[in-house]
Amino acid sequence: MSEPRPQVEHTPDGHHVVIDGRRWRATDPDIPDVRRDELQHVLMAWRREVRRTKGTDEERRARDGVQAAKVALGERGDPWWEQTDAERRARWETEVPEP
Repeated sequence: MSEPRPQVEHTPDGHHVVIDGRRWRATDPDIPDVRRDELQHVLMAWRREVRRTKGTDEERRARDGVQAAKVALGERGDPWWEQTDAERRARWETEVPEP
């Protein structure tokens, strides 16, 4: 079982989180906990890869990995609240490879 998620401030519609006064798109709340944990693990791995490859030819691939993970989480791409249930499920079930 996953650990409880830290509480963060959400906008009234739940579409965004507010961190240090800035709005960021919230992770799709319908993603099953196990899958959300997997995707967040992959996202963190790609972020580490961006730092490792900064300034090299490999950096673009690492940034593309971050983008793919964030799209799967619903934080980028088409807004999850505008997608059908089937589109949302297909988005988070899409394979996002680890670095």
